Amino acid sequence: MKRPIRVLVAKVGLDGHDRGAKIIATALRNEGMEVIYTGLRQTPEMVVNAALQEDVDAVGVSILSGAHMTVFPKIIALMKEKGMNDVLLTGGGIIPDEDMQALNQMGVGKLFAPGTPTTDIAHYIGEWVGINRPF
Repeated sequence: MKRPIRVLVAKVGLDGHDRGAKIIATALRNEGMEVIYTGLRQTPEMVVNAALQEDVDAVGVSILSGAHMTVFPKIIALMKEKGMNDVLLTGGGIIPDEDMQALNQMGVGKLFAPGTPTTDIAHYIGEWVGINRPF
């Protein structure tokens, strides 16, 4: 029997708005994924350590604060440092298209804007994990 896809959903920094992250977490659970929600005000180090401890397949970061060009590069660097090359880093929030492209080039997966159907996000994670982490 295949184990469910495990996803860590995180809010990094001082951004205190977590409604979207909770909606995504619930939607992913409804799609059959196991979801670990870190809660508010996490550091990149806390997120990566939790992802490592929980043996997740994907990390989803919700960010609305404008710090995405600091947060995502720090998380991806920490993940590489810990050998987590087969774990997806994805996320969403208020991120301009040109910043999304720059982050993708750094190794961050697809990023989602507000209003993206949750089924699109679940499908992307499921497809990525199926290709990169088959169990």
